[in-house]
Amino acid sequence: MYPAELVKPMSEDLTNAGFEALHTAEAVDAAVKKEGTTLVVVNSVCGCAAANARPGAKMSLNNDKKPSNIVTVFAGVDKEATDRARAHMVPFPPSSPSMALFKNGELVHMLERHHIEGRPAELIAENLMDAYNEHC
Repeated sequence: MYPAELVKPMSEDLTNAGFEALHTAEAVDAAVKKEGTTLVVVNSVCGCAAANARPGAKMSLNNDKKPSNIVTVFAGVDKEATDRARAHMVPFPPSSPSMALFKNGELVHMLERHHIEGRPAELIAENLMDAYNEHC
């Protein structure tokens, strides 16, 4: 587990953009089950989270259609919340960073680490915006 002071700026990168940080399994369940669409970002300390995932997630919100709810869990910090988020993402294996779009509690779009790593933030944002246009 990473020290909270180490990950604070990485976490705030998303929370300052309006993402709600979830710290418990119950909070994850409630967010995923909300009516409408919910984007869940599994945040991470890795370089691809900083260079690609977080910027891509934030850029994706510059779209006419966007999720009703945007939330995040932090891998290596909020173990209980991250484990629960990943349980909702089955059949996809755990990866971080990753992003999942839920609609009325159902997983409708998934970006795994291999979709994020090595890809520019703009491409990640475009992928998410396509999903928003279809599901939001």
